[in-house]
Amino acid sequence: MSLLVVGLSHRSAPVSVLERASLSADTRDKLLQDTLAAEPAAEAAVLATCNRIELYADVDKFHAGVAELSTLLARHSGVGLDELTPYLYVHYEDRAVHHLFSVACGLDSMVVGEGQILGQIKDTLAVGQELHTAGRLLNDLFQQALRVGKRAHSETGIDRAGQSLVTFGLEQLAAGGDVADWAGGKRALVIGAGSMSSLAAATLARTGVAEIVVANRTRARADRLVEILAQPGGTGVVARAVEMADVCDELTRADIVVSCTGATGLVLTAEAVADALGLEAAPAVEAADAEVPAVSAVSVVPAPADVDRHAAWVENAAGNGAGTVRQAVRRATVPAQGAGPVRLALLDLAMPRDIDGEAARLDGVRLVDIESLAEASADAPMAADVDQVRTIVSDEVAAFGAAQRAAHITPTVVALRTMAAGVVAGEIARLDGRLPDLDEKQRAEITQTVRRVVDKLLHAPTVRVKQLASEPGGAGYADALRELFDLDPQTVAAVSRADLNDPNRGRS
Repeated sequence: MSLLVVGLSHRSAPVSVLERASLSADTRDKLLQDTLAAEPAAEAAVLATCNRIELYADVDKFHAGVAELSTLLARHSGVGLDELTPYLYVHYEDRAVHHLFSVACGLDSMVVGEGQILGQIKDTLAVGQELHTAGRLLNDLFQQALRVGKRAHSETGIDRAGQSLVTFGLEQLAAGGDVADWAGGKRALVIGAGSMSSLAAATLARTGVAEIVVANRTRARADRLVEILAQPGGTGVVARAVEMADVCDELTRADIVVSCTGATGLVLTAEAVADALGLEAAPAVEAADAEVPAVSAVSVVPAPADVDRHAAWVENAAGNGAGTVRQAVRRATVPAQGAGPVRLALLDLAMPRDIDGEAARLDGVRLVDIESLAEASADAPMAADVDQVRTIVSDEVAAFGAAQRAAHITPTVVALRTMAAGVVAGEIARLDGRLPDLDEKQRAEITQTVRRVVDKLLHAPTVRVKQLASEPGGAGYADALRELFDLDPQTVAAVSRADLNDPNRGRS
């Protein structure tokens, strides 16, 4: 296994960089195809959410892999490599597995313990399978990550350590009050009909809002979401769908707006919000002149011996430098909230942002976005269950590594037994030629006896070699087995290909 992940997230980069580096679906697909076309990579998967962009690959060369993946991320994100590099992190082999498992459990989320990341990981795997960029390693890795995440949520109270971004965002809008009391009877406008917007609509319905209006670029998806919200036996909320062109009109009647679309530009400008409230848009505020502290740059070609130190740098940067950058950038670019009682509450969960940050300066407007959620969640207390989840992750990483190492030797063991079966068949054929008068019963008994002898001779060595191969540093046992028994490398490779092409393998 030569698993490599290069990425950036809310822990390593300011939101302004994450916004610019966000990937559309088409760009993500092109990134996957270009990664597979690159010489060091045999498999690839991209985990792209509003909080992270990570490129996973099975590489045959570490240094070349880091350099190539970093360059590809920069090229497809549109952020220059020199600018992007200080915010990139690199994880290799077991550390890469540990990182993804931690992400799947919600340990690396902006709101610790949130479960939506599992759906995003499942989507990442589905895309890799559809585009045929995910092979044996990434199929196994992402399938196991889903299982580990589900185990963490079922066996621990990690859910109590945090909530989904939607719930957390609504709590921030309610300013510490009870969300149900705050939202009860209000009119809500949900812009977008994707997974996050659907979650927001369902959450708002449960809190007791009086009405939900859904606007989406594709009307059919908005209609579908409204149909789900209005299902018999549901929350009973009044829901209707509108065209995106009607958003400004609906804004005049809304008390709460949640927006999460894939738009590359603003969906709601400060002027549109001001018009809806009958206000004048506030003048723009110049960015502060104070220099924003920078995180120390990460070398795009660290030596393998430096991986441990690099991981330590990432943790330190995430806890200190990156947080400093986020706070400084927010002080420089996001104005203070407007004065007066809240007339319109805005929750922007999009990356890049859907709602103009200047809207926050309007009287009667309260705006919560990804950046402010990052700051609020940074101070949230960690539940005791987090330690239990970390133990689960460590155990699962060790088990996954052992399974991968054991799987590496399986084709060699199968090839050995195939060769032994061929030897048995050849000897039985030779016996038939020398003793043609054997009846069927005698021949069957002799054949069975020879097979039992061969099986007993091979049993202990093959069981033991699988055990040894599953331990750290056990990759060389497959080579030793092939050398000792003079196995044909092409036969071993054929077994590997047959296993890889199994149609039932690696489907989510």
